Amino acid sequence: MNIQNIHDLFVKCSTVSIDTRKIGPNSFFVAIKGEKFDANTFANEALEKGARYVVIDNADYFIDERTILVNDSLKTLQGLAKFHRQFLQLPIIALTGSNGKTTTKELINVVLSKKYNTKATIGNLNNHIGVPLTLLSFTKETQIGIVEMGANHQKEIEFLCDIAQPDYGYITNFGKAHLEGFGGVEGVIKGKSEMYAFLMANDKSVFVNLDDELQIQKTEQLHRITFSQKNKNVNVFVDEVTANPFVTIKTLGIEINSHLIGLYNANNINAAITIGNHFEVPNNDIKAAIESYIPENNRSQLLTKGSNEIILDAYNANPSSMLVVLENFIQLDKDNKIVIIGDMYELGNESLSEHKAIVEFLNQNSNFECHFVGKDFFANTVEKENFYFYQTFEDYVKKLSSIKFENKTLLIKGSRGMALERVLDYL
Repeated sequence: MNIQNIHDLFVKCSTVSIDTRKIGPNSFFVAIKGEKFDANTFANEALEKGARYVVIDNADYFIDERTILVNDSLKTLQGLAKFHRQFLQLPIIALTGSNGKTTTKELINVVLSKKYNTKATIGNLNNHIGVPLTLLSFTKETQIGIVEMGANHQKEIEFLCDIAQPDYGYITNFGKAHLEGFGGVEGVIKGKSEMYAFLMANDKSVFVNLDDELQIQKTEQLHRITFSQKNKNVNVFVDEVTANPFVTIKTLGIEINSHLIGLYNANNINAAITIGNHFEVPNNDIKAAIESYIPENNRSQLLTKGSNEIILDAYNANPSSMLVVLENFIQLDKDNKIVIIGDMYELGNESLSEHKAIVEFLNQNSNFECHFVGKDFFANTVEKENFYFYQTFEDYVKKLSSIKFENKTLLIKGSRGMALERVLDYL
């Protein structure tokens, strides 16, 4: 059975799933092999739960005419997604970057949804499985698709662009993320720029922050839709940006008071404004959309617990995002500040030096309490009043049980594997 035949069956279904726990009536189930399981074994369960068709790549689990046997279920999922994208022919905006891509994606979605029926990547389903699932969630009613693309090695963005075939692209920034897989910062730049290469080869457009010199260089030969806080010769000029702690932006004759914390979020908002402007969303609707967006999932959330104000940004961390968050926290006009930061993962041979750089930055620029959690921060312990180092989270918990935080402003940030949101249980 070829991809077109499989697609003919797929469009008869209401949803696509790779997880039998999320199977609904009339769904299309694709059995993907994982490191610790073989989803082929769940084919019959999927049908019993309401799947109309199941895709398998192991003939031992063939059931009846509702079973679609293929050579490789994952490749079939990816090929089906590409075919479906070409079948729908809707405009697609793709975005990637080292920091801020999920927040930017959510902002773009709320802005464009004011005028269009849009669909976007759910959560951070942005890899070789998540992107196909996103594309397969688009329907004939979808007017604009928004696809987030993540990567931790070379050629991944190129592969995802080949599947999604985007008409527009946006790269938030190039930073020190996934250095281990990319082989350093230059590898990050090369890997993320694969999106620009696709857009150039296919005569597509790109949204560009003209305050980022590297983005300017990488997009010189592309059709650019631009924004800036400095250069007035752009599509959207941003008159003023402030943050204490929430970002306020003045542009296009409107003032937007967001629920996002820190100047590092300003360009995420500016990109969404620019994309909304390009697609002719009315300015007041852009304002309303951004002001209605409240971050969640441990991303730049402002919380209150007892007498303490907490900035929770514990979804992920890399040296670039850690530095800008710390810079913003230092500048906040708040008393009794405390930093609680955890190790940054996937930095490879540069991990110890990057953790050392963060410690040195705080050593030189802060006069408040700093709590460092994790083995790589612990390996860079320095003797300084109000600096505390803990090798594990469990070691830190022992300390937390004896601390009483009152009237403090706390920043909590670390890589996902550190799960530093657990600190909230002890405040």
